[in-house]
Amino acid sequence: DVSAREVHCSAQGTTFRLCARGETAPVNLRLLGRFNVMNALCAAGCGLALGFALSGIAEALATAEPVPGRFERIDEGQGFGVAVDYAHSPDGLQNILSSARDLEPVRLICVFGCGGDRDRTKRPQMGAIASQLADVAIITSDNPRSEAPEAIIADILRGVGTGQAEVLVEPDRRRAIDLGVASCRDGDMLVIAGKGHETYQIFPTETIHFDDREEARRALRERLSRE
Repeated sequence: DVSAREVHCSAQGTTFRLCARGETAPVNLRLLGRFNVMNALCAAGCGLALGFALSGIAEALATAEPVPGRFERIDEGQGFGVAVDYAHSPDGLQNILSSARDLEPVRLICVFGCGGDRDRTKRPQMGAIASQLADVAIITSDNPRSEAPEAIIADILRGVGTGQAEVLVEPDRRRAIDLGVASCRDGDMLVIAGKGHETYQIFPTETIHFDDREEARRALRERLSRE
């Protein structure tokens, strides 16, 4: 059997002791979230079956890169965590915010929106989830497509009354990310959800280049340059 002991998850990564066949080896993952420990155990099991040494497997796991836009850590040396994730459904948002909560941040801040020309019933559900699991929910645009961003946001807001989060609205996604970064204090965690690996934003009249990861790095660098 392959198992993990002494698991510690933080906004900087995940550490644990990999145990198998009477041996143990320390693992330091650059990946966020307890679910990545399970992924690492699966990979370790495959490596052992192929005849690799446990110590070598642990070293290889330490080099693993995140899947682009899947709870991807954004690090510019700031004193708080930032992650970008593709979560764009109620289940996805709940899972990623729960994973962020597992990191035990002082506060959890979430920037998210919902896509246009898609299932409208999920919008208030996502509003409810964000207001219940986050301390600050910043509601913004995703890919509005043919819909008005303000109409999509109004649908999301119908669900936020069920939670205790402070709710802010900023339709401009770039400004919303700026607001999220500016709102963070040391020890907080910012999750930017909805677009993940995407490098575009779709509006009624045009599609523009837009990458949440690039915008988060820009906002962080600008903040750090002022401090």
